[in-house]
Amino acid sequence: MDSRIENKEIVITLSGRIDTNNAGQVEKEVLDIIAENTTLTPAFDASDLAYISSAGLRVLMKVSKMAGKKVKIYNVSKEIYEIFETTGFTNILDVQKALRQISVEGCELIGSGGFGKVYRTDPETIVKVYTANFSLEAIQQERDTAQKAFLMGVPTAISYDVVKCDESYGVVYELLNAKTTAQIMNAEPERIPEIGKKSANLLKQLHQISVDEGALPDRKKDLIEWVDKILPVIEPSEAEEIRTFIKNIPDSRHFLHGDFNSKNIMVNGDEFLLIDIGDAAFGHPVFDVAGLVLAYVYLINSQMPDEEKYRLLGFHLEDAPLLLNQMIASYFGIDENDKAEIGKRIQMLIPYSNLLSSYHGTRRCGFNLEYMQKISQMMIKTKLLPSIREAKSLEW
Repeated sequence: MDSRIENKEIVITLSGRIDTNNAGQVEKEVLDIIAENTTLTPAFDASDLAYISSAGLRVLMKVSKMAGKKVKIYNVSKEIYEIFETTGFTNILDVQKALRQISVEGCELIGSGGFGKVYRTDPETIVKVYTANFSLEAIQQERDTAQKAFLMGVPTAISYDVVKCDESYGVVYELLNAKTTAQIMNAEPERIPEIGKKSANLLKQLHQISVDEGALPDRKKDLIEWVDKILPVIEPSEAEEIRTFIKNIPDSRHFLHGDFNSKNIMVNGDEFLLIDIGDAAFGHPVFDVAGLVLAYVYLINSQMPDEEKYRLLGFHLEDAPLLLNQMIASYFGIDENDKAEIGKRIQMLIPYSNLLSSYHGTRRCGFNLEYMQKISQMMIKTKLLPSIREAKSLEW
C-alpha cells in the first residue's frame, strides 16, 4: 500500500476494491503505516478506488475514531462519493470529491495578476487559475470566503467549483458576459470618470457591511502578528514603532475586500460584481482605501518594465492617476476638481499603503529570510518607518 507525506498528513492510497475479502488486510496495512508516522495526521487518497463495501467503510471509521476527528478522503470519484453519501459517511469523514480537469487553451485571457490569471471559458463562466505554488487548501479557503461574503450581502460573483488546470488549481465563477472594469477602461478610456465613481460607491457599500465575530479574519490583528514574523530583519525598537502605529488605527468591524482593484471588479450589465475575495477581512476602511494607492500609484512608480505594469494594471498606465483621483474624490465626497484636497487625502494614506506593501511583500515571499531582508531594506526601513513617523491624523 502506497503512502506519501503532504502538509503534515500521511496520505494513504486506497486502490481497487475494498470489501469483506480484503478489508482485514487493508486495515492491517493502514494501521502499520499510521504506526510508523505517529506525528502525522492520517488521510486517504481515493483516486484509484473502484469500490468500497461496508467492511471497508468500517476500516475508515476506525481510523477516524483513532484520530479523534474527521479524517480526509481526497479525490473521491462520483460513484464512490455516492456510496459515502448513501451510508451517511459524509457526516463521519471529510469526503472531498475529485477535481474536474479543465483546459484554458484558446480561452480569452481577461485578467492577469501576481497570484494567477483569469480566463473566460464560455459565455457564462470564467475561471481564475492560480500560480502553481498556491495550495489546494488555500484556494478552497478563498472559495469558502467568497461564499461567506456573498451571504453577508457582498455583491460577489458566485463561485461553484474548484478545478484542476494542468499542474495548477482554479476556481470557476458564473458571470454572464461580464468584463472587468480594467477591460472596459482599456477599450473606452472616456468612461474612466464613470467607472471611478461607481467603483468608489461600491467600495463605500462594502464598508457599510458589519462583519460578525469569527466570520472573517481581523486585519488589524493579522498586521500586529505580522510584525512578530519580521523581527529577524528589523530592530526591536522599529518593531515597536510599527506595532504602535497599527494599534492606533481605530477598531471597527467594516467588511474589507483586501484587494480592491480594477481587475477584481466585473461589470455584468449595470451590475458591479467582485471576484478574488481571498483576502477579505474586517477592520478600518483605511486598509482598503490605502490599497488603491498601491494599485494605482506604487505599481506605476515601480522599477518593473512598462509591459509588466500594463499586464498587472490591465489598462493604459497614463490613465491610472485619473482613476485614482476620481475614486478618492467620490469616496470622500470631495469636488473632483479640488486637486489640493484630493492630494491631501492621498498623502494621508501613504503610511498605510507602505504598511500594506510591506505586509503583502513578506507574505508573498513566504517569509523567506533572504527576501524579507530585501523587503526590509527596500520598503520597511526606507519607506514604512519614515512615513509612519510623519503620519498625520487619520481623517475619515
